[in-house]
Amino acid sequence: MQTNILGYPRIGSRRELKKACESFWAGNITEEELLKVGAAIRQQNWTLQKESGIDLVPSNDFSFYDQVLDTTLTVGAIPARYASLQNDRMALYFAMARGYQREGKDITAMEMTKWFDTNYHYIVPEFARSQNFFLFYNKALEEYREGKAQGIETKPVLLGPVSYLLSGKEKEAGFHRLELLERLLPVYIELLKELEEAGAVWVQLDEPFLVTDIDEKTKKAYTEAYDAIRKACPRLKLLIATYFEGLRENMPLAVQLPVDALHIDLVRAPSQLDDVLAQLPADKVLSLGVVDGRNIWKNNFDQSLEFINKAVPRMGTGRVMIAGSSSFLHVPYDLDLETDEEALTPEIKQWMAFARQKVEELALLKKLAEGDRSLLSKLDENRQAMENKRTSPLIHNKEVEERCAAVSDNDARRKSPFPVRKKLQQQELQLPSYPTTTIGSFPQTKEVRSWRAKFKKGELSAEEYDRLLKSETKKTIEWQERIGLDVLVHGEFERNDMVEYFGEQLDGFAFTRFGWVQSYGSRCVKPPVIYGDVSRPHPMTLYWANYAQSLTTKPVKGMLTGPVTILQWSFVRNDQERSKTCLQIALSIRDEVCDLEQAGIRVIQIDEPAIREGLPIRRNDWKSYLDWAVRSFCIASTGVEDKTQIHTHMCYSEFNDIIEHIALMDADVITIECSRSQMELLDAFVRFSYPNDIGPGVYDIHSPRVPTVDEIVDLLKEAARVIPQEQLWVNPDCGLKTRGWKETEESLIRMVKAARLMREQLA
Repeated sequence: MQTNILGYPRIGSRRELKKACESFWAGNITEEELLKVGAAIRQQNWTLQKESGIDLVPSNDFSFYDQVLDTTLTVGAIPARYASLQNDRMALYFAMARGYQREGKDITAMEMTKWFDTNYHYIVPEFARSQNFFLFYNKALEEYREGKAQGIETKPVLLGPVSYLLSGKEKEAGFHRLELLERLLPVYIELLKELEEAGAVWVQLDEPFLVTDIDEKTKKAYTEAYDAIRKACPRLKLLIATYFEGLRENMPLAVQLPVDALHIDLVRAPSQLDDVLAQLPADKVLSLGVVDGRNIWKNNFDQSLEFINKAVPRMGTGRVMIAGSSSFLHVPYDLDLETDEEALTPEIKQWMAFARQKVEELALLKKLAEGDRSLLSKLDENRQAMENKRTSPLIHNKEVEERCAAVSDNDARRKSPFPVRKKLQQQELQLPSYPTTTIGSFPQTKEVRSWRAKFKKGELSAEEYDRLLKSETKKTIEWQERIGLDVLVHGEFERNDMVEYFGEQLDGFAFTRFGWVQSYGSRCVKPPVIYGDVSRPHPMTLYWANYAQSLTTKPVKGMLTGPVTILQWSFVRNDQERSKTCLQIALSIRDEVCDLEQAGIRVIQIDEPAIREGLPIRRNDWKSYLDWAVRSFCIASTGVEDKTQIHTHMCYSEFNDIIEHIALMDADVITIECSRSQMELLDAFVRFSYPNDIGPGVYDIHSPRVPTVDEIVDLLKEAARVIPQEQLWVNPDCGLKTRGWKETEESLIRMVKAARLMREQLA
């Protein structure tokens, strides 16, 4: 039996990659120094896995920004606008991810979206009808050789050719991206042959689209692709990896592809094992994804051994691999770094496992499955941890359960329909046409972050910290007034993260110090851990909302994170339905919304960027999820009077196919990401008459590039072609926390000017 890891976290145990990339972008370190940081992380990862007893150690799972972008660079699918940068590979790479605005060049970034139902963002490939591919950079070969030089035989990981094409977008009409497969395959074959010649034994090809709803054309593409690859590379051992769902009706296709091994996710889809065992040909290896690559809970050894012990008698030990369910990219590095027992108590910590611990779990499971009796004490320890978690009084709160049971349909409805509310809100707020606002956060400079760090270390008193934050908030309110924004925000300088900040004030949450995971590029988040029933012991945002509103006569938005997003961006308890946990969070947010309204806050934003992300992989499963997700938002938002304006925000949410459900959320104003896709998301509004107000984002905040006034005006005109002008708001794509002040000021001044130009056209 072999142990198999699909991928490992790439940011470094203490976010070394984040710090190095941001230093490189700022010009503080050289490219050579950045590359050294990447090499050190790779070596640390490989060594740890090898020494732990992992048989198939992945390579090419490391990336300086994103593995899909790496593939785009590898196969030479470089959009024409980057042609002037092709002689500088690193500049080209980061320009595709972040845009480029210097040396007289002004180049927009490529689009970004969520990787399936995760909070990881990838850079979307762009395809033209005349697209050509060539082997621009064989990164997989380079990293395989690097591992070999260190005495470590690795398994190169590639995004499979069909999933790569499906993850992209056609940038012109009249063709389907799968039509490019014939041109793409020779590049993959060239790449694989070079790996074969270098001595690679196993190569992993990720094909997660095999667990989605695919048509006959796509099934044919899979057969053609792998027939060609197998014929060209007969000696390579090929492993197709599927994850995040079960194969279901695609099972016959997957098991018959001419590869040596198939990986399946038994955490998300445990019931598929029987079907795979019944259908897998006798010459193929089965990789069992039994250790959760998406959550931080300790593996239940008895449950995993049950899967393994079902497979081994049917297949033999030589045809079974024990693996993580997916790449460990989605979990933090190392639980052993969590030594602060006040932040993470020993009782809760004993239920958890991060990437390093999951590696150890795989090694232990292999030995237990092989009958190593010296490890029976480890099995007993695991059983005790499972029982401690099941019976712990920390987990259950009777009052919370009773309140959830008492929720009625009336708790999920506003008092009046939107047209009635809009008139009352306009009387209350007196906003102009094309009202301007931002999404919530303003830049958190190093100085602001240093205040928080000093406060946590006790180097700043509560009074000093409060004074500094008030000063920053006051400056931000005054600046917004000065440039002419209509609905202001307080800037969120007191907040560490849009989910963590709330979780810290809710019962049922635990926190880590080093539990970072990559969201996109250098952006890392530290998800809270929901271990028990959730409730709100006290108001969470009232103090800062009241202070900010006291500084101006203009409306200042109360800023909250919605229940679905808090759920999605946390590590969630696995002992009850997610819908029940979401309802508990929704009731806590509802209490906060009502407190803000009673304090005189007239506009309240409840961000839900993760609604689309939470959709199940299979369309047949959507309705159940959308019903409870929309209901949770409504319960959180509908306890207010008609004159209180409720906003929500969704970023990187391609919700064209769920627009009717978005409308059922009944937010008075929705702001969405639109600029990177050049208002592509507005296609939904051509076929569906969205009833409430909408703010399509007019500039991309994930890039340091500053838009021109004309660009913003053009985007607003495009939006006005499909949305009535009286429904349109003007705002950036997302919050401004990660941006610098200079670019933020320039961009917002131009945004306000563009809104005024649009108003003049109405006059």
